[in-house]
Amino acid sequence: MSETRLIAEEIDEFGVIRVVEQGGFRYLEFGDEVEQSCVRVAEPDWLEYDYSRAMLLGALCHAKPRRALFLGFGAGTLTQACLKYLALDEVEAIELRPSIPRLAREHLWLRDDPRMTLRIGDAVEALAECEPADLIFLDLYTDTGPAPAHLAWGFLGACRERLRPGGWLVINQWSTDDGKPLGAALLRGRYHHHYWECPVPEGNVIMFVPASLDQELNLRALKKRASTLEAQLGYKLRGYIEALRPAQ
Repeated sequence: MSETRLIAEEIDEFGVIRVVEQGGFRYLEFGDEVEQSCVRVAEPDWLEYDYSRAMLLGALCHAKPRRALFLGFGAGTLTQACLKYLALDEVEAIELRPSIPRLAREHLWLRDDPRMTLRIGDAVEALAECEPADLIFLDLYTDTGPAPAHLAWGFLGACRERLRPGGWLVINQWSTDDGKPLGAALLRGRYHHHYWECPVPEGNVIMFVPASLDQELNLRALKKRASTLEAQLGYKLRGYIEALRPAQ
């Protein structure tokens, strides 16, 4: 195994933040070496984690998204991939910890983009101020797991309500030992059993939640968009499509 090299380390009010490099990748870590983001040194737009690739697939549920909202930013790898591969006009991202975007710019190749507005704040509090979006990505994690917002009835409902007609909410949810998303009963009730799940090897379940109950997942169109994009990505998305299942 290649040597791990410490690139940067800081402490803020929430704990330790590190950037380390190993084997051609740089990692953003929280607390006791808990990985939050992974950036390929030779290709910063590359998505290494299965959960981030599955979230990118979730973006393809929408035929022509123009505005995306990211609740939880990290190193910005998913945001940058969406800016590169989707025809987005506007992107808004909310990040709780001020040090993280700065460290990402300094050490993780985060680029400024005129389409992107990055705000520092609590996503739960800031959501009401955000403009409705075609895509909303919920990915609020600490060094101990998902933030309480991932199981907050009111906030989960508010996220869906901020979607434009035809929009999609993409949630990175932890899974339990039985392979269901954490809080499965709450999620089924909140979204009336009307969403799709994509379990991934890291132990997460990515959820694709439509803006309305009469909105269905067009699997044929999703496969076509994924096949077209795969040629640019350099990795496959079809395995995540095959793993898709209705709400469990």
